[in-house]
Amino acid sequence: MATSTPFVDFTNYFLIAMPGMEDEFFAGSVVYICQHSPNSAMGLVVNKPANVEMANMFRKLDLPLAPRAAELAGQPVLNGGPVQPERGFVLHVPMLAAGMLEGETAYVATLRVPGGLEMTSSRDVLEAIAAGGGPSRFLIVLGNSTWGAGQLETEIARGSWLSAPADSQVIFDTPVEQRYGRALGLLGLQSVTLAPQVGHA
Repeated sequence: MATSTPFVDFTNYFLIAMPGMEDEFFAGSVVYICQHSPNSAMGLVVNKPANVEMANMFRKLDLPLAPRAAELAGQPVLNGGPVQPERGFVLHVPMLAAGMLEGETAYVATLRVPGGLEMTSSRDVLEAIAAGGGPSRFLIVLGNSTWGAGQLETEIARGSWLSAPADSQVIFDTPVEQRYGRALGLLGLQSVTLAPQVGHA
């Protein structure tokens, strides 16, 4: 019989997979939670390369990279999660343009994460990036990670995930392969100090 787990809002938090996570995709992952309510949660994994370079992705979208955006060509696109793997998302710093009114966003489909970053899923942000403009700091990911009502809270209660307030430096200033360790460091932890058994404290 399922037990009810109290709702705690993890919006603008990192979920950090515990060593021993059995899910093949989420093992060793850091997830930035973009949206969380009692009904669902949605986030983007920020440390799993998708084996796709940005140059190839923009080429498939018929968006040639302008000379001032050429340095993006070899950067990896990330695997944001197992849901909608064909859909792209751009996780970026907030866009604050002159003349924007309260609640307005710079792009057509942007989710503002309260106190945190923005996530845009419309083509216009990719067009801006390809032209050498757009957000000053961003990640491009394919797919996302979602949980149903109570599912995330249950996984955390079982010890599958650690949580920490998100730090944009981990996302934008840390090499991909070091983000898991840096995220653990936000809690004063190292992976070698954690027991590999999920669900045991």
